[in-house]
Amino acid sequence: MSEPSVVLALRDLHRTYRSGDRLLHVLDGVELDLREGEIVGLVGPSGSGKSSLLHAAGLLERPTSGRVLVEGQDCTDLSDALRTRVRLSAIGFVYQAHHLSPEFTAEENVVLPQLMAGRSPDQARTRARALLSEMGLAERLEHQPAQMSGGEQQRVAVARALANRPRVLLADEPTGNLDPETSAAVFESLRSMVRGQGAAALIATHNLELAARMDRILTLRQGRIVPV
Repeated sequence: MSEPSVVLALRDLHRTYRSGDRLLHVLDGVELDLREGEIVGLVGPSGSGKSSLLHAAGLLERPTSGRVLVEGQDCTDLSDALRTRVRLSAIGFVYQAHHLSPEFTAEENVVLPQLMAGRSPDQARTRARALLSEMGLAERLEHQPAQMSGGEQQRVAVARALANRPRVLLADEPTGNLDPETSAAVFESLRSMVRGQGAAALIATHNLELAARMDRILTLRQGRIVPV
């Protein structure tokens, strides 16, 4: 049986920020392979660079040096327009705060990224309803975020991130604002949907109990991935 393909690769990734007269080396030569179908936890103390790593991997920020490859395509030096196109088609992102558009319904929040990717309104609505139903939100299609619980809002955010069938899902503390029971339920929904779509997920979390339920765990310390 052939080994699952690498859908996200980071090669000698560095990220440096300037703070006054000082240079802050947030990422220091990160190497990472994320394979199709796996769910990987990313843990580490605050300030270790987890968010910077996810932002670079998700093409939201450019690394200071190193390479980011998505499905074998080197995206590091692409133009902003092409990076946006790759993000829309191949990468989904879930944040700690759901970042839903408050004026839109749950369905509309999941439809919007599909329209941006070129899907027709009818196709987008059909896909949104199927995803939200799978997340247990069939009765919440017409509700705006303020009319839903925190767990429901985060489920909508997961559905939105997966709407364009990305190959890679990146999540930054996706259950950090939720109580333990709701956190576990949202993670199970996320895991089920990622598995169902054959995607790969890299999930930054402080919740070690949650991380232990993933396929493997990476520890980021002082900008480097170190053995657990």
